[in-house]
Amino acid sequence: MSEAESIGVTADLLVIGFGKGGKTLAATMGREGKKVVMVEQSDQMYGGTCINIGCIPTKALVHRADVRRPGDERQSWYQDAIGAVTDLTTMMRGKNFQMLDTLDTVTVVTGKASFLDSTTVEVAAGDDRLAISAGTIVINTGSVPVIPDIRGLRKSEYMATSTDLLHTEKLPRHLAVIGGGYLGLEFAAMYRQFGSEVSVLEAFPKFVGREDDDVAEVVVGIFRDQGITLITDAKVTEVEDGSADATIYYEVDGRPRTLKADKILVATGRVPAIEGLGLDRAGIRTTEGGAIEVDEHLRTSQPHIYAIGDVNGGPMFTYISLDDYRIVADRLLGDGRRSTADRVAVPHTMFITPPFSTVGLTETAARERGYNVRIAAKPVAQTTATPRARIIGDTRGLIKFVIDADTDLILGAALISIDSQEVINLVAFAMRHDVPAGELGNAIYSHPSTTEGFNELLGTVARVRVAVSTADLENA
Repeated sequence: MSEAESIGVTADLLVIGFGKGGKTLAATMGREGKKVVMVEQSDQMYGGTCINIGCIPTKALVHRADVRRPGDERQSWYQDAIGAVTDLTTMMRGKNFQMLDTLDTVTVVTGKASFLDSTTVEVAAGDDRLAISAGTIVINTGSVPVIPDIRGLRKSEYMATSTDLLHTEKLPRHLAVIGGGYLGLEFAAMYRQFGSEVSVLEAFPKFVGREDDDVAEVVVGIFRDQGITLITDAKVTEVEDGSADATIYYEVDGRPRTLKADKILVATGRVPAIEGLGLDRAGIRTTEGGAIEVDEHLRTSQPHIYAIGDVNGGPMFTYISLDDYRIVADRLLGDGRRSTADRVAVPHTMFITPPFSTVGLTETAARERGYNVRIAAKPVAQTTATPRARIIGDTRGLIKFVIDADTDLILGAALISIDSQEVINLVAFAMRHDVPAGELGNAIYSHPSTTEGFNELLGTVARVRVAVSTADLENA
């Protein structure tokens, strides 16, 4: 920090935001001997969203909710879980800071960054100001939650974002979730497992509406079996605070309804965090959606300035931010050929129990694009060659593959099952490298595992060289 105490600093690389892509790029360039300055507006966000308020703490809470036994007292279990997750994020935040702070070529500056021009950024920390100039600048400021314009919601003492809930030690009696996307549903499932009553208000006609009906039906069934109240076509009009809870006023088909809750999670999406950056002073263009406009190499309208992670309007996932790093690193250290066009078969997972993972096209989308489609689908409970699900004691779910009947290539998959967050990566890899469904179905997998279910499922529809019978699998 000693260098940052001077009036002005010059660097080879300036990174604004300590997220996954930014911190990895800063460390890489620092090890290459480049002078790097990393600016992060809060010392509670070293390491970025994933470490502090995103993937790591939320998935840790999902795990702790799942292992709560019926006899465990709800409030104390929840409070202990919040404490343990806080300890985990504190440890990881420290390690992330050390990762950069131990590099002699990298300086970490804590404060709010704002462009003065296209090569210089001013960092404000209280009354202190520091000007940093760099030949290459990378914006990695992430995203922030959207709070919808609903009367009484913003000022409600019962309103919370996902970040707020991570620091709330009192378990809600009744959690109302506004928004039925991945985030809202993950939190709904988690808090139901902790013991809260949970209701989810979704403005659209269907939950998981982008998926095929058979897939969505299984996912929704898991939530309903948990005892979660799912309300579709819900238009929330007002939130009114009471002494012990809030009343949520909403309409379904124009008919007024009410719901009481002592905590309201707003899960209606996120937008790129660009406020206060002074992008206009740097000549950096933004899109209509408020993201920083970038090309396939993540360059902004200023070629020496890059935008990576959520702030560029791409898919808001940590692993996309990491791939953004690879693209920019290739521009700075490699041949510059890598681009966002290289991304195919990017998997996604909703961390409910069992997890719900997808990659590629749905059956509906594949048919709309004119593919000659062949489907391999089976409930997990009816799949003989998935003993791991029985070992774990959770045979809920569905495995579905969408296959091009003309080429035997996998167009997409939806896995609702134990271990799907891991198995989906194998499917995505096969898709990226044009591995036929028959080859995936005829591969040798460890036993007992979830992947070996592919032997049975894909062997029934794909063109395989060796016939595999159900009797063989039952005797395995």
